[in-house]
Amino acid sequence: MISKNNRIILSSICLIILMTTFNCTTKESTNTGDGNDLINQKVDSLLALMTIEEKVGQMNLYNGFWEVTGPMPDGDNAKIKYEHLRKGWVGGMLSVRGYDNVMKMQQIAVEESRLGIPLIIGFDVIHGYKTLSPIPLAESASWDLEAIENSARVAATEASAAGINWTFAPMVDISRDPRWGRVMEGAGEDPYLGSKIAVARVKGFQGEDLSQPNTIAATAKHFAGYGFAEAGREYNTVDISVSKLHNVVLPPFKAAAEAGARSFMNSFNDLNGDPVSGSTYLQRDILKGEWNFDGFVVSDWASINEIIYWGRAKDKKEAAEIASIAGSDMDMEGHVYVYELANLVKDGIVDESIIDDAVSRILRVKFELGLFDDPYRYCNKENEAKVIGQQSHHDAVLDMAKKSVVLLKNDNNLLPLKKEGQKIALIGQLASDKNSPLGSWRIASDDNTAVSILEGMQAYDGNQLIYEKGVDVWVGNTAFTKEVKINSTDKSGMTEALNAARNADVVVMVLGEHGFQSGEARSRTEIDLPGLQQELLEAVYAVNKNIVLVLQNGRPLALEWAAEHIPTIVEGWHLGTQTGNAIAQVLYGDYNPSGKLPMTFPRNVGQVPIYYNHKNTGRATNREGNVFWSHYIDQKNTPLYPFGHGLSYTKFEYSDFKIEGSEFIIDSDIEVSVTVSNVGNFDGKEVVQLYIRDLVGSLVRPVKELKGFELVSLKKGESKTIKFILTSKELGYYNNSGEFVIESGEFEIFVGGSSDTKLKGGFTLK
Repeated sequence: MISKNNRIILSSICLIILMTTFNCTTKESTNTGDGNDLINQKVDSLLALMTIEEKVGQMNLYNGFWEVTGPMPDGDNAKIKYEHLRKGWVGGMLSVRGYDNVMKMQQIAVEESRLGIPLIIGFDVIHGYKTLSPIPLAESASWDLEAIENSARVAATEASAAGINWTFAPMVDISRDPRWGRVMEGAGEDPYLGSKIAVARVKGFQGEDLSQPNTIAATAKHFAGYGFAEAGREYNTVDISVSKLHNVVLPPFKAAAEAGARSFMNSFNDLNGDPVSGSTYLQRDILKGEWNFDGFVVSDWASINEIIYWGRAKDKKEAAEIASIAGSDMDMEGHVYVYELANLVKDGIVDESIIDDAVSRILRVKFELGLFDDPYRYCNKENEAKVIGQQSHHDAVLDMAKKSVVLLKNDNNLLPLKKEGQKIALIGQLASDKNSPLGSWRIASDDNTAVSILEGMQAYDGNQLIYEKGVDVWVGNTAFTKEVKINSTDKSGMTEALNAARNADVVVMVLGEHGFQSGEARSRTEIDLPGLQQELLEAVYAVNKNIVLVLQNGRPLALEWAAEHIPTIVEGWHLGTQTGNAIAQVLYGDYNPSGKLPMTFPRNVGQVPIYYNHKNTGRATNREGNVFWSHYIDQKNTPLYPFGHGLSYTKFEYSDFKIEGSEFIIDSDIEVSVTVSNVGNFDGKEVVQLYIRDLVGSLVRPVKELKGFELVSLKKGESKTIKFILTSKELGYYNNSGEFVIESGEFEIFVGGSSDTKLKGGFTLK
């Protein structure tokens, strides 16, 4: 029940709006101009009632600080947060979930503060809430935009049932460095694929109408450049060109903004010497200026306060000044705005219009979510119990998991496995583990709830399955907030594994990283198999060469020895709740893998960063027949597995490649077609990929750029003609002034099943 005082305040707001001929209790779609105009008038009316302290309060985001079903908060920090809630000095809460917790927090804000403005409730819903899909990098390997959107829809449905209405996802950072642990949270190395996936995830989280109570507001993060942290080290500095910023980093963010993402999160890095929480260029000039973004910008955890540690601000007062003027609208756990901004306005250092703009953006999203119509709309105890973990969600994440698997190699056709009559040795600690497959960033899920690969394979009972751990990958307990301790000495279990392998027809080895070895703050200088796993792999190979290597990892790994020796390699990622069932169905052929790599796999870490859309350089080949060209003296230039690579149990052939013309004028639509045939023995799916190369430009252009793809299903013996339309949007690029240009000249077009396709044609643009 809303308090009498707040009923009076809200009635006053309604009266002001009624004077402009609108009714404050009317619900409108936020997808129309009239609806947006009405929301803007509501925002302006509410803003007129607020003190400067209450305005700044809306810009303050706190983490949950006490178990609301227990005693009142203890400790100075918790008590202060509680008092700020009651004063209306908190705009949102994060990491508060579940009916009881969200309801209590919302009641304090709505029923005890002067104006009763509801909280926005944020949470890291990264690849599911309770029922987990694959990690985002794995989902991106599906290249299936519909499935990715549905995965985000499942996550939003469960999270909203737990009282959450705002997610800190999707992460749309492009990265070319697998040392950086957060590659697991994004879509990989390519801005075109990343942009498509960003849109799918935004649409999945937000649905068609954000006012529906089963949607959550999306956050495009981390704005911007975070994926280019030097040396792949978390929270590190970033120094990149204007061209790279506009052509590689920004496109997925722009796509997310155009798709209607309601918030952006800035990142922990600086960009060319400017901490991005205080970057006017990124936040005011590009995001809110050129892109006309009307949502709000939230900092990452305490990143506004960290402007001080960067050496850009001398104290919290200056950090608040820099960040607010630059366009950071909400301070996440920085404790900077709530203590400094009001005085900065009163002292004339920060203009109140800056504050009004930020608060208007935050309030607008709250209106769009319907929180002013019903602050408790996301609090429904019966719905929470009914929705979370329902069977349809498990079915959806299983489907997503199967689509995320990439078959890297399958010599001798070891896969699919026969369903009966074989003796199979299953080896690896990861094969029986039920926690690691959940992956990183799954803080709402329960530990040990994944279906293990052992359990998945046991469901196929026609073979004799023998499991041996081999060696421990890690020792002790693992946790989201702690580093995984890797076993590098204890080889107990090796003998039993070798005996099982020696007597098996086929050995399935599950090796890789623990789920908490990738993710935030999980950078690695070595990206091979951790611990004693490589030694185990080589020892098993010495007694039985019929090995199917199933990888569990959150980043590309350096696997040169395995690629040379092991006949079959399956990229199995961290696939979430239904991991074991997905892997087993792929191994036994009940699902034909169709995934394609969203990141290049290097031969070793010395090649990093390595990516397909590199530039040619002036000495890309050994023209002179001597040592003076761009190469390593101890390794090939080529990757182990290129971007877009992925095999199937069937085979696809490409033919009848056509470009409908040889010369075109700028702004023409250019039609490209190719026929794809399934010439193998299984039904299957192929991701048909189109790449371009601008041969001569005013700036050096990459050797290839993805500009189109289509996922096509083909019965065995079936053929289909796939058509692509290239427009100026695909053929142009951003120059060093950040201007989009389309230049005349010669272009090459490549079509095939990966970025290393050789099937090509060309045309001239006049």
